[in-house]
Amino acid sequence: MVDKTMTADDVAGRLRSGMTLGIGGWGSRRKPMALVRALLRSGVTDLTVVSYGGPDVGMLCAAGRVRRLVAPFATLDSVPLEPHFRAAREAGAIAMTELDEAMFMWGLHAAASRLPFMPVRAGLGSDVMRVNPELRTVRSPYDDGEEFVAAPALRLDAALVHLNRADRLGNGQYLGPDPYFDDLFCEAADEAYLSCERLVDTDGLTADAAPQTLLVPRHSVSGVVEAPAGAHFTACAPDHARDEAFQRMYATTPWDEFAGRFLSGPDEHAYTRAVRAWHEEQR
Repeated sequence: MVDKTMTADDVAGRLRSGMTLGIGGWGSRRKPMALVRALLRSGVTDLTVVSYGGPDVGMLCAAGRVRRLVAPFATLDSVPLEPHFRAAREAGAIAMTELDEAMFMWGLHAAASRLPFMPVRAGLGSDVMRVNPELRTVRSPYDDGEEFVAAPALRLDAALVHLNRADRLGNGQYLGPDPYFDDLFCEAADEAYLSCERLVDTDGLTADAAPQTLLVPRHSVSGVVEAPAGAHFTACAPDHARDEAFQRMYATTPWDEFAGRFLSGPDEHAYTRAVRAWHEEQR
């Protein structure tokens, strides 16, 4: 069995400009932010980002790393529209493929199954077809003759996800209320990198949790990073809640000011120290 552990900067070093990059989680929930911050410390750019967007999308857009975004939304949950994504979109700084949430999910399913598309009803009768004129429909070959949207496969060069626990082999476990679609992101990608709150022995994954919580299998993972609070400032239940105060500050602070204070350090430890100092100032 191969030990797949590495650092966040090792992961960033394996990514290349021009890649199609999937990022797991949902909105401002269980985002692989330590890996995103490592990516921001690298020179990787010109990305096509595929995400149920949150601050991962906002930061990468604000830093000028995104060429195209494929997403159904970009939100901070308690802040309805991700502000740095909004600024980039309104400025015309990024191209965007905006899909219905279900179409997006089935696109990941198609890619994970190595199919070119998935026939879905989602999108029919909506503006999704108007704003994405490249989308096509297909007709059932059976007696019903029903028409479907051919949701295109969302094939990924690489995927980044964050989970609660993992072992050194790449098995990933969620302990919160929702798996989101992190398993599909990993299966849809040529390479997948998983950060986790804590590394445990393989036997420890099911010591206090049901086998059904084992979301991501090792065969779909290329590397594992132990990153305590690696989803900060997004939520990672039950390990930690969303840092709402910090998120509000992020949403209302000019990007250059935020990045200069919190993202200019050499590693994740520098980010953690900067966050701790900011919280001390708020007391």
